[in-house]
Amino acid sequence: MDQPREAGSAVSRPESIRVVVVDDHSVVRSGLAAFLLAFDDLQLVGEAGSGQEAVALCASVEPDVVLMDLIMPEMDGAAATEAIRRTRPDVQVIALTSFKEEDLVQRALQAGAIGYLLKNVSGDELAKAIREARAGRPTLAPEAAQALINATRPSAPRFELSPREREVLALLVEGLNNPDIADRLVVSRSTIKFHVSSILSKLGAASRTEAVALALQHGLVRQSS
Repeated sequence: MDQPREAGSAVSRPESIRVVVVDDHSVVRSGLAAFLLAFDDLQLVGEAGSGQEAVALCASVEPDVVLMDLIMPEMDGAAATEAIRRTRPDVQVIALTSFKEEDLVQRALQAGAIGYLLKNVSGDELAKAIREARAGRPTLAPEAAQALINATRPSAPRFELSPREREVLALLVEGLNNPDIADRLVVSRSTIKFHVSSILSKLGAASRTEAVALALQHGLVRQSS
C-alpha cells in the first residue's frame, strides 16, 4: 500500500490554495500533481493512496481542498470524505472519479463533498472548481447534476404484474369481458376472475375501468394498432 507523502519541499506561497490528491492509482496522482504545478495559486501539499491515508494526511498537512477518488479498497472516497469533514469541516472535498452513477453522486455529496467532477474534466475546469471549493461554492459535472435531478423526481409506481396478468390487462384495455378473455386465452372463467381480482389489487384500482386507466397512464400494456 502506498504511504501518504507530504509535499514539503515547496515553500507555501501567499494566497495559495493547499491541495491534497487522493487516488489509489499512482499514475493518476502523478498526473494531478503535474497539473497543479501549472497554476501559481494551487499548491500540492500531499498525496494519499487510500481513504485511511487521506484522513491521516489531512490531519497533518491541513489542506484547503482535497481531490478525492471514490472507488478505493477498504475505505472508499465517500467514507473518507465523511471522516475528514467530521474532524475538519473547513476542508473542502471534490469527488474526482470516472463514475457517474446516481448512488455514487448521492453518497459523495451526503458525505460532505462540495463538488463532483469526472476525470475527463479539463485542467482549467478543474482549477476553477478547486478555487470555487475554497470559496465554499459547489461545482458539479453535468452528469452529476442530472443524477441529483433524477433522484428528486418522484419515481413512477412499479406494478409487479405477472406476464399472464399483463395479458389479461391488455384484453381489459381492449374492452373484453371475463367470458371473452377466457375464450381468447383458452382458460376457465374462474381463472380469469382470479387474475382480474389480482390485477385490481396490485394496481390499487377499485374497478376494471380504473385499472384500464392506470394501464394506459403508465404504459403497462401495448395497445393494438
